[in-house]
Amino acid sequence: MRTTVAAGRELPVGKIVCVGRNYAEHAREMGVAPPDRSSTGCPSEPVLFLKPSTALLVEPTHIYLPSFSTEVHHEVELVVRVGRLLCRATPQEAAAAVDAVALGLDLTARDLQAQAKKAGLPWAVAKGFDGAAPLSALVPVDGADALASASFTLEVNGVMRQAGACAEMLWPLPQLIAHISARFTLEPGDLVFSGTPAGVAALRAGDQVRGTLNGAVLLVATVHQRE
Repeated sequence: MRTTVAAGRELPVGKIVCVGRNYAEHAREMGVAPPDRSSTGCPSEPVLFLKPSTALLVEPTHIYLPSFSTEVHHEVELVVRVGRLLCRATPQEAAAAVDAVALGLDLTARDLQAQAKKAGLPWAVAKGFDGAAPLSALVPVDGADALASASFTLEVNGVMRQAGACAEMLWPLPQLIAHISARFTLEPGDLVFSGTPAGVAALRAGDQVRGTLNGAVLLVATVHQRE
């Protein structure tokens, strides 16, 4: 179990809940239609998956690609930390429970994921290998509502690869976290990776990645290949 710190508050990370297809253009670039929308204008069901806490790499200056994959993609995401217990929470309760925000990378061994999907098998290794969840320093926030206008970017070797904003999410953060809490009880310290915008691509050894949140640089790292 790893720990994260924001404003002097250290919390254990029991689990990392990730959200797939929360940005329409990313869903399309992956060859799937965005989730259907209900009459309320929200997708009917978000796609959820888990990463183990051992995937977490806090405030890295170096990112390591696993030796068992030849195609690891970057997926930059807004990440929020849950600061209190949530179980079947309302959107208002979920929003109030968010106590910190960070920039994260959902690293994905795309070749392993594709093989697993083709065979109808789970793809936990493709998403959960050691170091598959690089995370910037956490910034304290007073609830998820404070992030309604947040935006973030990822550059690789000085070239913009991805740019996203909370306003573009198919599932806004309060509703998303409330939904998650009805499927998995969220405990203090748990992290929610809220989905990635379009522009995912492979990383290579020697790449320099630079991530920003609301214009502030939070993540700078060099990519290496494990032998």
